[in-house]
Amino acid sequence: MKIGFIGGGTMAEAILRGMLDAGVADAGDVLIGEPVAARRDYLSLQYSVAATDSNAAVVEASELIMLAVKPQDLPKVYADLRSQFSSNKSLLSIVAGARIESLFSGFGNCRSIIRVMPNTPAQIGQGMTMWTCTDRVSQTHRDATESILSTIGDAVYVDDEKYLDMATALSASGPAYVFLMLEALIDAGVYVGLPRDTARRLALQTVKGSVALVSETGQHPAALKDLVTSPGGTTAEGLQALERAGVPAAIVDAVNAAYLKSIRLGQG
Repeated sequence: MKIGFIGGGTMAEAILRGMLDAGVADAGDVLIGEPVAARRDYLSLQYSVAATDSNAAVVEASELIMLAVKPQDLPKVYADLRSQFSSNKSLLSIVAGARIESLFSGFGNCRSIIRVMPNTPAQIGQGMTMWTCTDRVSQTHRDATESILSTIGDAVYVDDEKYLDMATALSASGPAYVFLMLEALIDAGVYVGLPRDTARRLALQTVKGSVALVSETGQHPAALKDLVTSPGGTTAEGLQALERAGVPAAIVDAVNAAYLKSIRLGQG
């Protein structure tokens, strides 16, 4: 299958690298549309793929076209490619906030649309992606999408686009929340007297190990938390401080705020 990319940024490169490394696609079957010459040269040299500055050439040569541009660049792409999609082609969009209805209107005659919401850990093959598509997408293109997304981490298909706003708030924005908490844990270690490099090592492995423990045991996080918390002990004291500061509620508020913002962005 011929696969095209409109945009050759960081996330596009992560997906490209994942599918080439996994053998889901051959380099000779990929064409990247990228306006920056230096970026085109880099991608061509690094991955042995063809690159062009013409988005129209990408659509003409490809069956599955991945839209990986910044939201503010969409009007230009719409102008370049309006009515260029034939019935045998599918558009796979990873553009944040761009709803299927908007993509349909923007491209004119494109009815076979796949909308994907990945997150930044996809860059190392540890991403979490949610996706959906219109009824016009063929089973061949659905299978190809599933195969491609599996190379950058875990992927979940949903049959209602509304869930992508929720995924935007939780899994797409989620890494930033985790990074913030990691930063706070490291700073806390320094505050109580640990050398910064030691605090960083302890915090990173603690979070990594805790996530692995939840994944591998299948136990509820609350049950595992209770196992760590001895009556009258240090963990109980620390958890009380977090509760008094409203940390659990603040995390819920953060995800909800991001969700509402995603809805507003999608409404234009």
